[in-house]
Amino acid sequence: MSDPVEDYVATLSAALHGPARTKARMVAEVRDGLTDAVAEHTGEGLTYERAADQALREFGSTDELVVSWQRELTIAQARHTARAVALTLPFLITCWYLVQNAGHRQDGELPRTAQLLAVHLAEVATVAALLAGAALAATGTLARRLPTPHRLPLTVAWAGTVASVSMAVATLALAIAAVLGTNGPLIAFAGVLAAASHGLMAGSARSCRRCARLPVVLE
Repeated sequence: MSDPVEDYVATLSAALHGPARTKARMVAEVRDGLTDAVAEHTGEGLTYERAADQALREFGSTDELVVSWQRELTIAQARHTARAVALTLPFLITCWYLVQNAGHRQDGELPRTAQLLAVHLAEVATVAALLAGAALAATGTLARRLPTPHRLPLTVAWAGTVASVSMAVATLALAIAAVLGTNGPLIAFAGVLAAASHGLMAGSARSCRRCARLPVVLE
C-alpha cells in the first residue's frame, strides 16, 4: 500500500519547476511538515492513515501549493539564468577581442564575413550579459526594497536565449573563418570561447523559459 504522504510529496515535486537545489529544499520542507503533522495526529490516537489524511487536508491540495510556490522557484531560476549569462561576460569580451585582433590578417570574403558576423553576435551577447547583471540586482538586493517586476523572469529567459543562440551561430561562423582564413589558431580559440559561452547559457535559459510561462501567485 502506498504512503499518502510520499504520494503527495512526489506529486508536488513533479509539478514544481526550477533550480534543483531550491526545489529540493522546498519539497523537503513539505515532507518534514507533513511528517510532524502526522506524528501529532497519531499522538492524539488516530491511525496512520487517518492522521495522514488529516495532515493532507490541513496542507491543502498540491495544486494550491504549486501555484503559490512556483513564483519563488521562477525567481530563483531567473537568478540562476541571469548569473549564468553574466558569468560569460569575460568569455564574450575575450572572444570579441580575439576576433577583432585577427581581423586584419584574414584573407578571402567568406572568412571576413564570418568574422564580422561573429563580432556582431558577440556584441549582442554582451548586451544580454549586461542585462542579466541588472536582473541579478533587481532580484537580489533591490528586491528587498522594490517588488520584482512580473515579466522580469521572461525577460531574463529571452535574454539568455538570445545570447545562447548568438554564441552558437558565432561558433559556427568562427569555425568557418578558422578553416578558410589565414589565422586559424587564434580564431579557433575564439570559437572555443563562444562554444563554452553557449554551453553555460543554453540549458539554464531553456529552464527559465519554461518556468516563466507557468502560472504563479503575484505579490
